[in-house]
Order: sequence, then C-alpha cells, then structure tokens
Amino acid sequence: MLRPLLARACFALTALAVLIALIVQVVVSAGLKSTQFSTVSSLVFNVFCYFTVQSNVIVGVTTALLAVGPHRTSTAFRAFRLAGLIGITITGVVFHLVLAGLQDLKGAAATADLLLHTVVPVLAVVGWLLFGPRRLTSWRVAALALLFPLGWVAFALVRGELIHFYAYPFIDVRVLGYPRVFGNAVLVGLLFFALAAGAVLLDRRLPKHSWIGGMR
Repeated sequence: MLRPLLARACFALTALAVLIALIVQVVVSAGLKSTQFSTVSSLVFNVFCYFTVQSNVIVGVTTALLAVGPHRTSTAFRAFRLAGLIGITITGVVFHLVLAGLQDLKGAAATADLLLHTVVPVLAVVGWLLFGPRRLTSWRVAALALLFPLGWVAFALVRGELIHFYAYPFIDVRVLGYPRVFGNAVLVGLLFFALAAGAVLLDRRLPKHSWIGGMR
C-alpha cells in the first residue's frame, strides 16, 4: 500500500516542479527587454521553443497523468513517457557539461534554471528508476520517441532560418554552418537513441513491482 502512494507522490512532485519552473520562466521571460522579440507574446512563445522546455513539458504532462491514474499503456503514452525521460536526461547532462557556464543568472531566473535543468531531470530519472511503470518500453516505442528530437531539430532550423535566431549555440547555422550543425544534430540523435535503447534494456532487467495493480 505504501509503494503506490510513494509512486504517485513522486510523479505529482515532478509534475509540480515542472509547473512551477514554467510559470517562473514565463514570468521572467515576459519581462525581458529583447531586440529579437518585441512583444510579450513572442517572448513567451520563444520559451516553449527550447528543447529543455519541451522536454520539461512532456515530463510534466506524463508524470501528472501517472499521478492521477497509473494504468496507462497506450502506444502514444509509452512513446511520450520515454521521449520525456530521455529528453530530460539529455537536458540535464548537456546543460551541466556544455551550457552551464555560458550564463550568470540570479533571482527568479536562477530558480527557473535550477528547476528546469537540474531538479526536474533528477526527479524524472529517479522516479522512473524507482517506480517505472515497468515494461512500457520496446524498440518500437524507442523509435517513436526518436521523433521528438528529430522534429525539434527540424523546427529549430526552419525557425532559425526564418527569424535568424537559434536556441542553442550548437545549432547556430550562422556561426557553425550547416555541415557542422547537421553533424551536431546527428550526434544528439544518436545520443538520444542510445539512451532510449539503454532504457529499454534496463526496463527489462529492473524488477516489475505490482504498485499499479498488476499492470502488464
């Protein structure tokens, strides 16, 4: 009886952390003075164009659904669950290895940054390792989950070409050129699929707990 409560509490906490992070980030971004984005709506829309934020949104939605009702086995849910897990893992790893030193944030901006890049990734990964749900992954699900980063890269490059703004330095065509950017995108895609494959294999080895009432 205790395990189901702990699982739902963990999922609810993760979803809440995402919600708080997004609210704080939107408020901070709406108050920015930007030469690239001249209206509040464009500033807010830009927030949701980042891979980090989209990964957080997927994690927030899927963990909220699990907190409300854990009996979810549809292919769409499985793909989004895995996409969110891998996306948020890459978010945390890439940020702390590559991007953390590129900005000096304070106050509310630093709070949102901490939640989006550190707290949510840790909660999401630990929650999956401890509570699953198990056996929701497969090679087909991993392939479907890969559509998320591929779609994001395509969107980011098209948008960047149109408005001359790129969310991250490693996809900035103006500086790196298309060959190097495509190379970076391939590396991210390979990393994503490698982590997804690792999750599939690990999911099969981790014990299948009955905290969700015998879901298969």
